[in-house]
Amino acid sequence: MAERKQSWIARNMPRREEMERNRWLAPIAHRFARSDLWRFTRRSVPRGVALGLFAAFIIPVGQIFLAAFLALPARANVPVAALITFVTNPFTVPFWAVVANKVGRVMLKVDAATTGAANAEIASGRWESFGWFLETAGVTAFGFIVLSAITAALGYVIAGFIWRFLVSRKWERRPGRRKMPDPAE
Repeated sequence: MAERKQSWIARNMPRREEMERNRWLAPIAHRFARSDLWRFTRRSVPRGVALGLFAAFIIPVGQIFLAAFLALPARANVPVAALITFVTNPFTVPFWAVVANKVGRVMLKVDAATTGAANAEIASGRWESFGWFLETAGVTAFGFIVLSAITAALGYVIAGFIWRFLVSRKWERRPGRRKMPDPAE
């Protein structure tokens, strides 16, 4: 028998049995075993994408578990939510940190807002390096919050459009499907 090649997604997608055996999920593993959380439907997949993107940007560690926990009440696809969190990984985090910092700076306009006594104290030299760190960390953290909300919304909309496109192509390719006559002819 010829062995069927699996795609990267199929090989790396978490299985229901693996999640049930996970020691961290043991107290609520029975909830993850529900079959509706593992089906690929037009509603569950975009929800899974949105929750995965939200979890990917909102916290730096444990995104997969957060996405899976959020998928329970939202009735989202758990494997998709867990897989999408890999948008942020150790290789892409520096890029996303720079993007989050720029987004945070634009949203907060930190340079214009820091005036008066606080700015003079930071510029005095005593707190210069620490103040710079707090300013940068706060702006970046806010940028990550904004990125999580924006990417979740965009991911939901884009996944919905892609789902509709793929399903419509599948329906058009069905055998026996008649073409609608052109009314102009």
